[in-house]
Amino acid sequence: MKELSFRNAGLDTLPREVFAHADTLEHLDLSGNHFTSLPDEFTGLRSLRRLFLSNNPCEELPRVIGQLPQLEMVVLKSCRLNRVAEDALPARLRWLTLTDNQLEFLPESLGHRPRLQKLALAGNRLRALPGSMINATALELIRVSANALEQFPRELLTLPRLAWFAWAGNPFCTRPDVTVQPIAWDALQLHEVLGSGASGVISRATRRDTGAQVAVKVFKGAVTSDGWPEDEVRACLLAGQHEHLVALEGRVVGHPEGAEALVLALIPPSYRALGGPPDFESCTRDVMPPDLHLSSAQALHIAGGVASLVDHLHARGVSHGDLYAHNTRIDDAGHALVGDFGAANVLEGLDADLRAGVERAEVRSFGALLDDLLIRGAPASLAEMRDACWSSNPPSFASLAGGS
Repeated sequence: MKELSFRNAGLDTLPREVFAHADTLEHLDLSGNHFTSLPDEFTGLRSLRRLFLSNNPCEELPRVIGQLPQLEMVVLKSCRLNRVAEDALPARLRWLTLTDNQLEFLPESLGHRPRLQKLALAGNRLRALPGSMINATALELIRVSANALEQFPRELLTLPRLAWFAWAGNPFCTRPDVTVQPIAWDALQLHEVLGSGASGVISRATRRDTGAQVAVKVFKGAVTSDGWPEDEVRACLLAGQHEHLVALEGRVVGHPEGAEALVLALIPPSYRALGGPPDFESCTRDVMPPDLHLSSAQALHIAGGVASLVDHLHARGVSHGDLYAHNTRIDDAGHALVGDFGAANVLEGLDADLRAGVERAEVRSFGALLDDLLIRGAPASLAEMRDACWSSNPPSFASLAGGS
């Protein structure tokens, strides 16, 4: 047996079945139970690679986790964590999610995990990151939004592989006021749900004043893996209008529960997702659909459109933070529409060096998108662009948009 799940089973002790498969078990989900710790015999799970302990009343990351030789993915969201001991992190750690907890500090050992690629820390009380993070040279994605950081963690921008970075909702962040067309909730007639994500629910709607079909995103209001919904709303408003951006029609006023909501243009059904989100194995990289085959013209159109949009965003003081194929929709001609500003950041208040560093990181994520396109038929010219994006001296989005 390689996988076991006891999600929402009302447990506070481990079933014996877990240890009966100690030699083969690789994936264990204990989320939504009553665990406050794990027994010493847990160290016998010598093959375990992925552990899920979210929504358990743990105040300390169980230290036995650090003794598991194959463990590379650890997820404890929405627990009560306030302590992570130096020896609690496994040596092969690759993916760590500690979103929505009560952590004020993290151990120095975090930066000494050479395989660490993905780190989700949004919604804690972190006042600083460990100084050892400068050694986390494999790190590609980090979420430190909605914490208590008093200064921008500029040391992260020296990491050679950092590509997806979210930091909104910290005390050092600037929160500019943005005005946009108000649209009354009563002027909207909601229909079916089109999709639901970490930050909100999107529904098709009819505007009673114009009869137009639109999309309405109602935000959930709680901290997500990316950060606070209000920071996503602010970034959406600052982004403005662009042909490769889902058009924003207005901000909802008068929601009956006081929720934030935006009215967006309805994406035509001819558009489809360019890729699927990362899976356990790919970690930070999207999973591209095997039946997707792009012509050279389509791939070039996608690349040029996305580069043009991100250049526009940075000029307006916004970093997307989550530039991915799964956040990009395309039609048959290769026209791209980029959405999902959950991990977006406001650049106002950052000095020129920091803004340049943020852009370099986002250019690396664009390089990953180009790499995905190359898997599905993009021309060799995009390979050269990808390699430039991944170099130690990457181009700016202005030059990428002009050269694509």
